[in-house]
Amino acid sequence: MLVNLVPISALLFGSALLMFAGGVNGLILPVRGSLEGFSAFSLGLLGTGWAIGYVAGCLSVPRLVRRVGHIRSFTALAALAAISILMSLLLITPYAWIPLRALSGFCFAGAAMIVESWLNERTEQTARGRIFGLYTMINLGASTLGQLSLTLGRAEADTFFVLGAIVYCFALVPLAISSSASPKPLVAVKLDVKALWRNSPVAVFGILMVGMSNGAFGTLSAVYAGKVGLLVSGVALFVSVPIIAGAAAQIPVGTLSDRLDRRKVLIGLAVLAAASDVLFLLLMPGSETINLALVAVFGAPVFAMYPVIVAHANDHAAPGAFIQTSGGLLMVYGIGSIIGPLLAGWGMSVAGARGLFAVTLTAHVLIVLFALWRMRVRAAVPEDQKGSFQVSAPGRTITPETAALAEPEEETEQREEAA
Repeated sequence: MLVNLVPISALLFGSALLMFAGGVNGLILPVRGSLEGFSAFSLGLLGTGWAIGYVAGCLSVPRLVRRVGHIRSFTALAALAAISILMSLLLITPYAWIPLRALSGFCFAGAAMIVESWLNERTEQTARGRIFGLYTMINLGASTLGQLSLTLGRAEADTFFVLGAIVYCFALVPLAISSSASPKPLVAVKLDVKALWRNSPVAVFGILMVGMSNGAFGTLSAVYAGKVGLLVSGVALFVSVPIIAGAAAQIPVGTLSDRLDRRKVLIGLAVLAAASDVLFLLLMPGSETINLALVAVFGAPVFAMYPVIVAHANDHAAPGAFIQTSGGLLMVYGIGSIIGPLLAGWGMSVAGARGLFAVTLTAHVLIVLFALWRMRVRAAVPEDQKGSFQVSAPGRTITPETAALAEPEEETEQREEAA
């Protein structure tokens, strides 16, 4: 394992820096925006802007890399991401922050794709599963540390805007000084919703609803925590704990989904998530301890749904179509991430803090109802025809290149034979 890690250590370090900066940037904006008196609707638009930029980056950056190369593209994207954070400090208004957040999402997606492409090229097929697991854990840890760093200072100060910009610039160093040859062109994904729907309606509808739920929570959870009276340290924990819980839940959930009809597992996760939504709506707790306990129960199922849905879709996909299926679902997830923060921001403007969990509850209930209906229409996939569950990073940090890195060895061989 150590032999496999040495050639990619710089790439893993560069990725960790990207995720740390993204964690800082993603949390300081809603926290500072709330302190500045921004409406919940405008803060929700920050998440919508990020998702639009992120999807656009996944679709457009492969063409940019083909034109100017990996290192130049990465340098430009990291520099623009740093500029977007600093401009957010200079222009404290939602009219500037929303397009700047879209620019940040575009740059973050593109930079992450380039790192993953390089990592994919330099990872041996036999070690890919272990490397992907390590890569996922490093990114989760770095993103969480970025969010928790807000507990070390005052959100009213300029410190965290500057810190995020510095770390984005620092992420340039490992790739800029790399002596290895540039990898193959990035994965280009075409969004074919009709083909995805024919393959698995549950996957398409479920991933759209999960995108709405997770996009809303990822954008406005900090705003909710502030509205119920948590201090900045509590807000940072409220945002971080569910992601950690979701990551911890993936292995037991994955094991269960490999043994049962994945739709049953998805329904169970959605029911548990809906129950936690109802508790938030009914209790509206002000205690930090109760909030953290409830949000851990919320995060475990919510952030474990994505890989279950992707695995279910790939069970129905043609051999060698792992990347196309996973990448297409990522685009649908992105569409949901555009809609969710918009609805939740409006809901919080109308109904207060409860509006966030009203939106997530709606999404989770719809998943349950749709999956139950589809189970009556279509039989489960036989156990001997099911693929393997792949752990994936919870949250909005997955790109088409992530799917390429996570692709099982047998799928890679089938795709290369078909080509």
